[in-house]
Amino acid sequence: MTKHCQVTGRRAGVGNRVSHSHRKTRRRFGVNLQHKTYWVPSLGRRITLTVSARGIRTIDRRGIDVVVAELIRRNEITA
Repeated sequence: MTKHCQVTGRRAGVGNRVSHSHRKTRRRFGVNLQHKTYWVPSLGRRITLTVSARGIRTIDRRGIDVVVAELIRRNEITA
């Protein structure tokens, strides 16, 4: 499983876990990644993407055809 969103490129961030006494230890802020299958009319097939919640909203707003064309241009997926 990829650790980044294929649409937005979001990855896990890092920061500090801060205790009550203010001791700091490193931690990770994970991304809300989902495996989603979309029907792409321009390709005539389904594709499975690893997208974040923000990436799903981006697909809903811009349309799957536009997003897939951009992913093909960036070589994230094959046509």
